[in-house]
Amino acid sequence: MTKYAIAVDEHRCIGCWSCSVACKLENNLPDQSWWNTVLTVGGDSMNTPAGEYGKNTIAYNPYHCMHCDTPACTAVCPTGATYKDEETGIVMQNVSECIGCRSCIEACPYTGVRTYLEEDPIPAMEWPVGNQQAPDHLVNTVEKCIMCYYRVKDGKDPACVEGCPAYARVFGDLDDPESEVSKLLAEREYYVLNPDAGTGPNVYYLKDTTQR
Repeated sequence: MTKYAIAVDEHRCIGCWSCSVACKLENNLPDQSWWNTVLTVGGDSMNTPAGEYGKNTIAYNPYHCMHCDTPACTAVCPTGATYKDEETGIVMQNVSECIGCRSCIEACPYTGVRTYLEEDPIPAMEWPVGNQQAPDHLVNTVEKCIMCYYRVKDGKDPACVEGCPAYARVFGDLDDPESEVSKLLAEREYYVLNPDAGTGPNVYYLKDTTQR
């Protein structure tokens, strides 16, 4: 079996949004859609630290579909448009089967990782960009990160991992104890977002023990 996951090193992540831009270009995302965003772990606004002067802390959580072991979205989708690929563990989204009911958005405990296209997609560029195997973008459908499935099946890393200039993201197979991601999770303290939801997310955040 294969169980793909992404680990994000909070010590390395600088909140530059390069992962988000790489994702947007690779998947030819329309203006209305971001599959990958970056949350600030700190103050109430983007790029603002928590704490008091001299004792501030800040970190970043790149944020996208968590590709859960037991995804809540697949259980409620009436058409099977969102489903878990059993071979890789990647939670997929087939827009040609999506009827835009948004049940998956309501069920997902990770707010904002899915986008409903209410209007015709507005191209980010005047011409298509990115991978020719990337999915289509259709009005009245829901779309989300598919962990660059078409790249992964060709032996490549997802675009967000490849596009990180700080090498803060690591992709690999958790069922392989020799993979880099498995070794990092065995060696480092980490956490997942919203663990009480019981979905078993496969995006892990490696703690920054330096408290920058």
